Amino acid sequence: MNLHEYQGKSILKKFGVQVPEGKVAHTPEEAVEAAKEIQAQTGMQKWAVKAQIHAGGRGKGGGVKVASTLAEVKEHAKNIIGMQLVTHQTGPEGKKVNKVLIEQNIFYDGEAEPEEIYMSVLLNRATGRNIIMYSPRGGMDIEAVAEETPEQIFKEEVDPRVGVQAFQARKIAFNLGLSGKAFKEMVKFVPNLYKAYEGSDAKLFEINPLFKTSDNRILAADCKVTIDDNAMYRHADIKEMRDFSEEDPIEVEADKYDLNYIKLDGNVGCMVNGAGLAMATMDMIKLSGGDPANFLDVGGSASAKRVEEGFRIILKDTNVKGILVNIFGGIVRCDRVAQGVVDAYKSIGEINVPIIVRLQGTNAEEGKQLIDKSGLKVQSAIRLQDAAQLVSEVI
Repeated sequence: MNLHEYQGKSILKKFGVQVPEGKVAHTPEEAVEAAKEIQAQTGMQKWAVKAQIHAGGRGKGGGVKVASTLAEVKEHAKNIIGMQLVTHQTGPEGKKVNKVLIEQNIFYDGEAEPEEIYMSVLLNRATGRNIIMYSPRGGMDIEAVAEETPEQIFKEEVDPRVGVQAFQARKIAFNLGLSGKAFKEMVKFVPNLYKAYEGSDAKLFEINPLFKTSDNRILAADCKVTIDDNAMYRHADIKEMRDFSEEDPIEVEADKYDLNYIKLDGNVGCMVNGAGLAMATMDMIKLSGGDPANFLDVGGSASAKRVEEGFRIILKDTNVKGILVNIFGGIVRCDRVAQGVVDAYKSIGEINVPIIVRLQGTNAEEGKQLIDKSGLKVQSAIRLQDAAQLVSEVI
C-alpha cells in the first residue's frame, strides 16, 4: 500500500525523524488556515504548497509551489486542487489532485540553499537483509545518478539481529561529507529512519530530497512510503490511511473479493488459480499473438462465486477481446470450477467475448464435459497448446 507524503511524514515524526511542520488541506480556505497555524508555530513567512498524489516528479509537473503571502497560498491551492497532474510516473493521463500539503518553507531568505541528499531503506532480496542506500546527489532520479555517477551511490547493509549500529550511522554521515552539527543530526536521523521502516513493516522508505539546511538541520523534505500489505493486520492505524481514489477502481473492487488483480494494457483477459500459473498463462497469451489484459489469481479454492466476480471484473475492461480461464485442479476439483464457470455465465447474462476454459488436474475430463454440454458459447481445452491455439483464433 502506498502512502501520501503527509502520511509518511506522520510516521517518520512518530519515530523521532525531523520533518518540516505541515498540514493537509482539501480546499483553498483550509490551505490558508493551515498556513496561519504553521506561521504561528514556526514564525515562517513562506510556505510550500504541495500536491498529494501517489507519484513522484510533482514539482516538474507544476504540483509544488512556494507562497510568500496567504493570498498566494490560497491562489496556489486553488490552482493545484482539482488539477490533473501529469508527471513521469503518472503516465500521460495524469492523476487528479484532491488535497495539498501546506508546509513550512525551509529555504531561508538571504542564506545558502540547502544541500539535497538522497536516502532510502529497502530490502536487498539477494541477501535477505535491509539496506540503507544514500547519495550526496539528492533531488533527482536515483536511476540517473546510478547511470551517470555510480560512485556517488553508497549502500549500508543492516544486520537484522542488531539493527543499525552507531558506527554505521557515523559512516553514512562521513560519506555524505557532513561535519559539525549536521554530522551529529545525521547520526540521529539514520537509526530513527530505520526504526520507522521496521516499525511500520514498510517495503520502502525513500527520502528525496533529505535537506541539510543552511543552519545545519537535517530534515526529510519529501517522503515516499510503501507498506507491506501482508503486515497490514498489525497496523490498523496505517490501514486507515489507504486512499482508494489513488488506485484503479477495478483493482479496488477485486480486493473486496480477495482476488489478486492487476490491470494491464492487452486484449486477452485471463483468470487463473495460482500466481505461477498466472505468469505462465500470460507468457502463453503472448506466444499466441495476444497481449494479457490483466493478471487475475482467483486463489486455490476458486469457488463459483469468486469465478463469477472474476468474470465481472475482467469484463469491465473494454479492451478485452477474449477470456482465457486456466485452472489447475489440485486443491479444487476441475468439475467444480467448470460448474462455477457455467453458473457465472448464466448469472452474468450475455457475454459478448469468446471464453476459453482450460482445465487440468483432478476431474479435468469431467469438467470439460460439463462445459461442452452446457450449450453456452464457451470453448474448452485440456492441453496447453490447444488453449493457445484457441486464443490465437479468437483475437
